[in-house]
Amino acid sequence: MGKTYDEINARIESGDAVVLTKEEYITFIEKNGVSRATREVDVVTTGTFGPMCSSGAFLNFGHSKPRIKLGGGTILLNDVPAYAGLAATDTYIGATAVRIDDNSRVKQPSSFRYGGGHVIHDLIAGREAKLTARAYGTDCYPRRELETWVRLEDINDAILCNPRNAYQNYNCAVNLSNRTIYTYMGVLKPHLGNATYCSAAQLSPLLNDPLFRTIGIGTRIFLGGGIGYVFSQGTQHNPEVRRSKNGTPRMPAGTLAVCGDLKQMSADWLVGASFLGYGPTLKVGIGAAIPILDGEMAQFASVKDEDIITQIVDYSDSYPQCNPGSLGEVDYGTLKSGRIEVEGKDVPTSALSSYKKAVEISRILKSWILSEKFRLERPLAQLPGPGSGHIFKPLKEVRK
Repeated sequence: MGKTYDEINARIESGDAVVLTKEEYITFIEKNGVSRATREVDVVTTGTFGPMCSSGAFLNFGHSKPRIKLGGGTILLNDVPAYAGLAATDTYIGATAVRIDDNSRVKQPSSFRYGGGHVIHDLIAGREAKLTARAYGTDCYPRRELETWVRLEDINDAILCNPRNAYQNYNCAVNLSNRTIYTYMGVLKPHLGNATYCSAAQLSPLLNDPLFRTIGIGTRIFLGGGIGYVFSQGTQHNPEVRRSKNGTPRMPAGTLAVCGDLKQMSADWLVGASFLGYGPTLKVGIGAAIPILDGEMAQFASVKDEDIITQIVDYSDSYPQCNPGSLGEVDYGTLKSGRIEVEGKDVPTSALSSYKKAVEISRILKSWILSEKFRLERPLAQLPGPGSGHIFKPLKEVRK
């Protein structure tokens, strides 16, 4: 007999709910099995924390005196370009936008590049950001130049709006070439000198709900230290991939588009970062509560690192050439051991995501649920799943 969302929320309100972090749930399953978990466990909390380049924030500054039309002009925040194609006082700052004095070095490896992710982090941390704008001037918006300093508290609306976060699995990256390469997967040494990966694996939200039964449009989540929401499948959402018997994809698959009030978030969980030779990004903390509605969800949420498989990909050739070929597969238990074997060579591994912080997110989310700060809701609509025909296609290049 399954449970409903209303029944689970009623148990939370009465103080009778069994809410476990994913690590606690694994221990429970090992001792008691899936059948008992189905009956007794109500919610499992998950988390992930790592670089998520497809992130950014909508900001509304209010009107200056006299008014200026930021839309159609140029907007800089701490010398980082923001989007100027919206209305008079709105902009969007993307996590990977590069400060203008760094653009001249964009083709050269650099130890640090300040960008949009750092602007967002600085604002949340309470620091001022320099706003510089130029416009062409109109009768209703006559001002042509603006230079001022803003804090998050001064901004009318600040909405974190990330088109692609919380990837459901991701590649393990290596480098077969004879030179060091600089990528969003970190610095990759030549001749299989190292391997990097980026997933919380057994704690990752979408790997605990591989068929998108409970995480969908309208789902409430932990986002950047505050409460956010899933508003769509993310860009590059690709559920039509090869999967293991436990439902988990064996390569990058589903993604989430998420949003939330930036003013409720924390600089601990939205952190600006810079990748050597690649550029700026934003590290994002996301957590989801998985309701154990029935035996299938109990089984899905029991997945462990050694049950989750990913692809080993050469980022010196296969990845940039959009070649789907793989150098083999590896499970996350092996990746987390610190060494894997690739083409007969012993290769050291390292993670770009923080498992420790993912655990912390799952604990915070558990405390929110038990204190009734966080309520579970049925998704307003399901995300496209396997069999939906929703696929991610490469760019079709047309020459005329």
